[in-house]
Amino acid sequence: MSLADRPPGDLTTVRTAGQAIASAHLFIYVVPEAEEEAAKLGVTDRAPRYFGFRAAAMGAVPWQVVLATFYNFSPRAARTLEGVWDAAPPEQWQAARFVAADRAMRRVGVTLTDDRIAEARSLLDRVVAAAEYAGKPLAAANASVPLPSDPLLALWQQITVLREWRGDAHLVVLAGHRLGPCECVVLHTATGRMPAPLLRATRQWNDEEWAAATASLVARGWLDAEGTVTEAGIAAREQIEVETDEHCAPLWAPIGDAGARRLTSLIAPINEAFTAAGTFNQLG
Repeated sequence: MSLADRPPGDLTTVRTAGQAIASAHLFIYVVPEAEEEAAKLGVTDRAPRYFGFRAAAMGAVPWQVVLATFYNFSPRAARTLEGVWDAAPPEQWQAARFVAADRAMRRVGVTLTDDRIAEARSLLDRVVAAAEYAGKPLAAANASVPLPSDPLLALWQQITVLREWRGDAHLVVLAGHRLGPCECVVLHTATGRMPAPLLRATRQWNDEEWAAATASLVARGWLDAEGTVTEAGIAAREQIEVETDEHCAPLWAPIGDAGARRLTSLIAPINEAFTAAGTFNQLG
């Protein structure tokens, strides 16, 4: 089914493809190889390691740019980027990220045949090449990164471009709903999508900021007085996802729904291998 032929409101394939892309990309944030490669660059703490790896594609940007593009982190979290580019330039961080991804995929036994990788690339490359990058800073930065010579690693980098594209689109929708950086984290945890302790530790919002965001969501009727998500809050969070899907629908036009579904199937072994290895257990 082409984009033009899709029934109004039918965004199932867009959602599924987005989830598959996110799942195939996610491991880089939790595998020990990332920690080990960052340590070789002289950075051992989790926050600056995360920002160094993820922001490297943008070049030696200041922490304020990371705060703007990553959205749901507190200023104190983003500020941990200070000194990261002194430890090593962005090009070394990007290279180290590729080494970590390669080592991790080999360790858990990601098995994609050459034919499968080539077919996935034939679909991904068309989407990446035709994508509109206005207002998509992290996607655009990753699209500018030269692809590694290893076919599986190059595939993963193209996956990264699309993961960041949807993320950039999601931030536009969050801002359109006047949902601030801390508020979106509170709502995300209240709907059970991620454990609150994990996001509070990584996003570094303090008790006062968390309480203020909670009070704002209570005032909107999205949380009750005890901080439990309401039906209105669940509906609002789903509406945000639907609007993100709508924003992303044109992205998949070059390969249509059939191509998006095929790509979802082709890259599934990446997430399956890391899931089988227990990589995501710490995420709850």
